[in-house]
Amino acid sequence: MGRVCSALVLQLLAGMAMAEDWPQWRGTHRDGTSAEVAELPEFPEAGLPVLWRAQVGAGWSTPVVLSNKVYVFDARLERPRAWERLTCRDAVTGNVLWQVETEVSYPEFCFVAGQENGPTSTPVIAAENIYTLGQKGQVCCRNTTKGALVWQRDFDADYGMKEFTGNGSPLVEGELLIITMTGTKGAGVIALDRRTGMERWRALDEAMSNSSPVVIGAADRRQLVIWSQQSVSALDVAAGQIWWSERLLTSSDKAVSTPVWDGDLLLVGGLMFRLGEKEPGARAIWPENRAISHRVLSSTSTAWVTGGQVYSAKATGEFVCLDATTGQEVWKTDKVTASKQGATVHIIGASSQTGEALLYNDQGELILARLSPAGYEERSRAKLLEPDQPFGGNKVNWSAPALAGGRVFVRNQRELVCVRVGR
Repeated sequence: MGRVCSALVLQLLAGMAMAEDWPQWRGTHRDGTSAEVAELPEFPEAGLPVLWRAQVGAGWSTPVVLSNKVYVFDARLERPRAWERLTCRDAVTGNVLWQVETEVSYPEFCFVAGQENGPTSTPVIAAENIYTLGQKGQVCCRNTTKGALVWQRDFDADYGMKEFTGNGSPLVEGELLIITMTGTKGAGVIALDRRTGMERWRALDEAMSNSSPVVIGAADRRQLVIWSQQSVSALDVAAGQIWWSERLLTSSDKAVSTPVWDGDLLLVGGLMFRLGEKEPGARAIWPENRAISHRVLSSTSTAWVTGGQVYSAKATGEFVCLDATTGQEVWKTDKVTASKQGATVHIIGASSQTGEALLYNDQGELILARLSPAGYEERSRAKLLEPDQPFGGNKVNWSAPALAGGRVFVRNQRELVCVRVGR
């Protein structure tokens, strides 16, 4: 009996060690990976068990999860009035623990039936606080316990924010909260003291894109990488000084994916850079053709760079594997999603670099797959949600999933669904 109990305890501890939270855009490490993926079993033939469903409002913001609580940032629309809303639910039961909302002034197009608009930016949780960036420039810091407001900033009033340009997800780096938006007064990127909301520095007098910022470690420095509509730049995250910048004109609707870093390689959209080893810097290595159609793989989702390969959806719907050092196509498949307009494949890769991955496509399907230079191997597929966003004659679902504690959380414009994927 003692041996049986000991074995059960070891199994429990192993499961606890595997489980991760999802406290920000693209997960704990902001790189779209999770230790849980490598241990996921194949899906049941009857489909994945739905633990609970809940109604949500408009928006594309990803759910974030910490300590068995899931937070969703959306909009409640009652023409001509709109409220941006943050809801905290029990991740196990779906019960509402608290909910807060702020009335905002949305333009008329946000209320068009079937095309309702809401927050795009995903919240970030750090310590006891959660930070949100609304479509009209409302930056809020709230306590995660009850949603009490700690501090609030109006970026539209403070920086002359252009309408609906705060679509990148906030980033916490140490004691700083990094926000990207299109503002005047040289405020393309603003660093705030995350505890007080006071400005620490501002940089880049450029129009921001839909891409979210990341911090990478290169040349023994912490570099803040920003993909704007005019350039790709790396800044000193502590002071906002520009270390290197590459002029790169890209419209906001194409500059969507998050920069991806692996070793000395940095992928921005579909343009690969080799990073400086001793001093901050970067050199583009592929493709040679800088036209948008050649250097943007997907305008709705982010690639995964691992094991010397790049795995990504393309705007036409194919899913490809590219050699990370040359950009040469290794293989492609049309089996991941059939959509040709608005094609999307969000990837959650195994942090162990085993090639195991969860793929979530624009049709609301979750796929367990093994990705390698040898090809695409699909292990399981399950339908989780109906796509409900009209685009190019199709209906799509662009919101990214969250994985935490053996559960996947997905949303569209109407509902949030929690399904069990782990043991």
